[in-house]
Amino acid sequence: MPFYEIEFPLSTLSHDTLDDVFEEMGALSVTYVDSTDDEPVLEPKPGEMRLWRETKVRALFDQSTEPLRNLRKLELALGVSIANGARVRAVADRAWERVWLDDWKPMRYGRRLWVIPTAAEAPEDPAAVVVRLDPGLAFGTGSHPTTSLCLTVLDSLDLNGCTIIDYGCGSGVLGLAALKLGASHVLAVDIDPQALTATRENAARNGIDARIHVQDADAALPQGDCILANILAGPLIELKSRLTAACAKGGHLILSGLLREQADAVAAAYTPGFESLERLYQEEWCCIHARKGA
Repeated sequence: MPFYEIEFPLSTLSHDTLDDVFEEMGALSVTYVDSTDDEPVLEPKPGEMRLWRETKVRALFDQSTEPLRNLRKLELALGVSIANGARVRAVADRAWERVWLDDWKPMRYGRRLWVIPTAAEAPEDPAAVVVRLDPGLAFGTGSHPTTSLCLTVLDSLDLNGCTIIDYGCGSGVLGLAALKLGASHVLAVDIDPQALTATRENAARNGIDARIHVQDADAALPQGDCILANILAGPLIELKSRLTAACAKGGHLILSGLLREQADAVAAAYTPGFESLERLYQEEWCCIHARKGA
């Protein structure tokens, strides 16, 4: 099916309003991109939408609808003129499931842990521990340094029989890895319902959904042998009492999503009650691995 794309500057328009308008118009997808290609946006909190100062909007339609008519519908719905700054272009039909697969290859973390696309062949190493995961509804394929650091720490631990709490689970990749590495059960927690859905689906694809449970972040936390929280520095500090209480005596605490310059503040917040705080770095990111006192 042939497609076309309408692109225009977001400017002062609300992305929430645009999403509603595009849904009513039958857009197949809506994408927000950096107009300058030089302003990084750090990983958002679960459920948060972060945009650039200069953002472009791209809406995809099939050619059963007429581009100029859709531009007019947009202007009427939004109450502003976008025609002068808008661009309409044809988009070739592609095997989209192959697009990301061509760019994303199997990745190894630590000695034996691999995260690979579901359609990829397993590594030849007979000792490889494999998590199969495709990009989808929620953040987390392992490629971001914050996730990579957590996976590397997990690979170094003896998780046999452990219970895991993955707080801010996203795609569920950390919890899935822990189960594949020998953990007995994972509680995956997130404020975003899409993340919980993605975690369930990814667990089912890996055949381990019977050992993972999902819940909203407002629900009470039990104690776990290993607490994972790959979120952001501010929320990590705010959650120190809750995550500390959830970590069993002698248990592991793995905190990520923080920049190098934020590591001191996060480490200071968790120092009481924890020992042997270790910091791991990748690029400008830091991960803290601590052990709770017995």
